Amino acid sequence: MIYPTRRAIILAAVGAPVSLFVGLIAPGYWMAVGAWLTLVGGLILVDALVGPSRAAATVGVEAPVVLGMGAQTTAVLRAAFDRAPPRQAQITVETNARLMLAPGPATVTFAGKTAEADVTLASVRRGEGEISTLWLRWQGVLGLVWKQVRETPGRVVIIGPDVQAVKTRAMILFARDAQHGVKLQRDTGEGSEFHALREVDGATDPRVIDWKQSARHGALLGKEFRTDRNHPVVLAIDTGRAMCEPLLGQPRVDRAINAALLLAYVSLKTGDPAGVFGFDARPRGFSGIVSGPAAFPRLQRQLAALDYSPEETNYTLGLTQLGVSLRRRSLVVVFTDFADSTTAELMVENLTRLLRRHVVLFVVMRDEELEAISRGADRRPGRVARRDRAGPAQEPRRGDRPPGAPGRACC
Repeated sequence: MIYPTRRAIILAAVGAPVSLFVGLIAPGYWMAVGAWLTLVGGLILVDALVGPSRAAATVGVEAPVVLGMGAQTTAVLRAAFDRAPPRQAQITVETNARLMLAPGPATVTFAGKTAEADVTLASVRRGEGEISTLWLRWQGVLGLVWKQVRETPGRVVIIGPDVQAVKTRAMILFARDAQHGVKLQRDTGEGSEFHALREVDGATDPRVIDWKQSARHGALLGKEFRTDRNHPVVLAIDTGRAMCEPLLGQPRVDRAINAALLLAYVSLKTGDPAGVFGFDARPRGFSGIVSGPAAFPRLQRQLAALDYSPEETNYTLGLTQLGVSLRRRSLVVVFTDFADSTTAELMVENLTRLLRRHVVLFVVMRDEELEAISRGADRRPGRVARRDRAGPAQEPRRGDRPPGAPGRACC
């Protein structure tokens, strides 16, 4: 594509007031205006034909294949010419709504036949980000035309959960007890699973003394416990409309997925099997119960495949399907959100069957925007009304159980 620059448009527009002035004072010389426009048009044509042609230019991009949600990466835009290149050129890239480009068009200076520019790509939403179009343009020798090249690479960048942040937090968690390069692993004496009986010494907690066994053996014995193992942890992610609303610039479901990844990694690393279940208006797939750190990529792929949904969450269908899929007693962690106590009550009503065999934990995120409004001290009528409405809106999110909630359900 070749089109005029601002300079060419200004030069051509100068002829309009000049022609009006000449037509008023000397009608016989109006042809001079036509000659001016012809001269400008000829210069534009010459500028389009002279210098590097569009056929000699190529443009490409280097970008990572996978990018974590909320992360940034550097993409390299590369321009090349078969023959003598222009002194400078502008290069930019067009992406879909899942990627954001910063900054805008980059200006590159050619020292040889190739030039490169670095741009920052930031992930906005999970899914398939696409670098759809590359643009390269440069001015002619006279600066009267833009010569532009357009390429459609169709480069796809897979945007998934931010696994690197999860691994960093997990390493900090596992290294919490490390001292002087030695990691202390304390399995016995912690947890609630019975391990053995041993004689009581001065450092034993009197509450662990087993009086029946002490009477039978004629010695003071106490119970020794170890860390619980092999208890399935199921991570249920609500991907409905309420979970797709942003929270501090990021959808709630993406924050839930990052938290679920960290919990899954820790569970698999410490010996507990884990599974992932997604649901909104209908179930969105169950990974099954997997064990061992080697199974973490499978859970990662399952969580990355959970897409945003504009539909309302159907707790009856989702939790019933989850209960049918679970064969063993498990800890079910449900990442969800609800806006009022009525929705919370409807959700709790569907837990009766699930609570017969499993322990259910609900995770609801704090809404800092609502909290800031409710803490506001502005006395203007409009602000007071907003503060009065923000306070009750937070009630279903607090740690108290909603009305009618069973004692084992944590909301």
